[in-house]
Amino acid sequence: MSDMDRLAGIALSDWQAQAREFDFRGHPLRYWEAGQGEPLLLIHGFPSGSWDWHYLWQPLAERYRVIACDMLGFGFSAKPRRHSYSLLEQADIQSGLLRQLGVSNYHILAHDYGDSVAQELLARDLEGERRIGSLCFLNGGLFPETHRPVLLQKLLMSPIGFLIGRRFSRARLAENFGKVFGPQTQPDEAELDAFWRMIETNNGPAVMHKLIHYMAERPVHRERWVGAMQRTPVPMRVIDGAVDPISGSHMVARYRELIAEPDTVLLEGIGHYPQIEAPERVLAGYLAFRDKLEQSS
Repeated sequence: MSDMDRLAGIALSDWQAQAREFDFRGHPLRYWEAGQGEPLLLIHGFPSGSWDWHYLWQPLAERYRVIACDMLGFGFSAKPRRHSYSLLEQADIQSGLLRQLGVSNYHILAHDYGDSVAQELLARDLEGERRIGSLCFLNGGLFPETHRPVLLQKLLMSPIGFLIGRRFSRARLAENFGKVFGPQTQPDEAELDAFWRMIETNNGPAVMHKLIHYMAERPVHRERWVGAMQRTPVPMRVIDGAVDPISGSHMVARYRELIAEPDTVLLEGIGHYPQIEAPERVLAGYLAFRDKLEQSS
């Protein structure tokens, strides 16, 4: 990966050392908090955790109060094997953490699985007290009709998903991430080690087939979630790695069809993990979005 696209990141061991713990319905979850200013909630994707934001963490903390947690079943949080995982519960977790931290109004930056959690939070925002100041999506399945799951995801969803999960390994992780990262921005060995460490902690492979059922939840909630995006007064931006085979430029094309006055930034040559592959470009795109909001307010 080019040094030009590389902010100074945080080693996974240092990231772990900064973790704090909160309890959600008897499950110990890990969260991180830094900085001051307007609260900014960072919501990670599948199958990793909040370390995904490590390149952006310090630059964002210089301007905002950044908050992130490893959701239930992810990263360094609890991964109960007999649990029925749900995107709606993950939204409850985010809301619960914000309440515990005394946060009422906040902004969101989300990725992948986290996009769906953010969509649920946006729908709740529209139905209740308006608390979300802005929402920025990175690559994710905002529309079920444009989501193109890779073979691993399809296998995890199948009747043999539990076996696929148990056999998941660092080698398979490297193989699958190699397909979704951009051709010139492939993860290096240290990054793959960190991703694998997040997944393997607390026997994560044993629950991957349970977590993957978020793919079945998306069509169920599509009308509510897409409807919320179409009706909300909350400013939104999409920053998207264009060559992502799962939710790249084809997803952005659909976003432009369905969302009025769409604000989108396509990162050419970048894949599914833009905050890892091109963190400086994501940071520039995000700060420009926020600066525009401040100028118009």
